[in-house]
Amino acid sequence: MKLSARTCYGTRALVEMARHWNQGPILLKDIAHNQNISLPYLARLMSPLIAAGLVRSTRGLHGGVQLMRPPHEIKADEVIRLLEGSVYPRECVTNPDSCPQSGICAIRDVWAELGKTIDGLLGSITLQDLVEKQAAKIRSKEIMYYI
Repeated sequence: MKLSARTCYGTRALVEMARHWNQGPILLKDIAHNQNISLPYLARLMSPLIAAGLVRSTRGLHGGVQLMRPPHEIKADEVIRLLEGSVYPRECVTNPDSCPQSGICAIRDVWAELGKTIDGLLGSITLQDLVEKQAAKIRSKEIMYYI
């Protein structure tokens, strides 16, 4: 399964917003800079996140974007489904009518199990978990640099 750039960048943008949780809105240009994402592309990514109620956009002097819920309440599976669609590698798993072989296909069972495993893993990870993991990686890199 290969995730799109849209999903990778969108997830990184949400992690950046999670890092700034309870600090008010963050400017898109700051997210773009901190996460090395093109500003026009990032702006387009915000539409589905806002429409889904994950992100709020505020205009004006103290405007920007921010998460609508605490980072510990937003799971990776929700983000991936929103940006990517199904986590199942083949349509036949979720829509058996899409393939005339689905009732007798052995590999379909493998795809279904793979999808369940991916779904379970993503459902166990929150944005807060990703913020903490990123902070640990940054600390580890800083320690290694100074030794």
